[in-house]
This record gives sequence, structure tokens and C-alpha cells, in this order.
Amino acid sequence: MIVSLRICEDDLTGPQVLALLRMHLDEMHQWSPACSVHAMPAERLRQPDVTFYTAWDGDRLAGCGALKHLDARHGELKSMRAAPEYRGKGVGKAILLHLLAAAASRGYARVSLETGRPEPFHAAQALYRAHGFTECPPFADYVLDDFSLCMTRAL
Repeated sequence: MIVSLRICEDDLTGPQVLALLRMHLDEMHQWSPACSVHAMPAERLRQPDVTFYTAWDGDRLAGCGALKHLDARHGELKSMRAAPEYRGKGVGKAILLHLLAAAASRGYARVSLETGRPEPFHAAQALYRAHGFTECPPFADYVLDDFSLCMTRAL
């Protein structure tokens, strides 16, 4: 487990960050039907309603995640991703806990997320369930389908 991560707000301009996001988007397109890819490109993650964070192990990018503002009481987790060499080492958990703390500090009553149902998404589902997320009906602009799984957690 990584114990010395530095998690900070990020402007999405660094080459390591852009490469990780590109890999994330490529995998989402590989694993998901085109109509069910809800991952955001860097340009969208730079918009004012999203706060993007990166997790660093020294000068190495370990992962990233974002918090999207839905309304005064509700936030959405986006772009949760550990770099390949950091998978299974606690990076996702550290980012998730950071995002939950950020959401609580904003006064959100709950946070929600959308992920996939198939096997490539099972590790993410397990992480979210281990931290109190439960399946919920679609929220925001998501629709009910056989691929997407929406989850939420009260704060």
C-alpha cells in the first residue's frame, strides 16, 4: 500500500496527467458501448463545475479523480483511475477518501457515480461498495440500461 501520496488539485496540463487520462478514455471505449462511455476528456474536466485531483508518489503520477458539482447538495465522482503500476496498492482508496472529504467540505449531502456492470469494472465496484456506496437509480443525465451501474452514498 502507498502511504505517502500527495493529492492535490490539478490543472490537467502535465504530460503524465494527460497520458493517464488518454489511457482511461481509451480503456472506457474498449470496454464500453459507445453510448455508455461517460468518461470526460481533459477539456471537459477543466470546466468550472469539475475539480480535478491528482495523486503523486514523489514525482510519479499514481492516479487521479474528480468531483463534479451537480447541485448544492449533490456531487458526482468522475475519472477515478490508478496508474497501471499503482493498481491494487491503495491509490484508488486514497483518492476516493480525498474526494469524499472534499464533497463533505462543500456541504454535499450525497455523492454519486456511474460505472460499468461488466467484469473490467468489478474492482471499482468493490472499492465503492467497501466505502458505503450502494446501487441507485440513474441520476443527472444518466439513463437506465444494461451496461451502466449508478451508485450513491450519503455523507
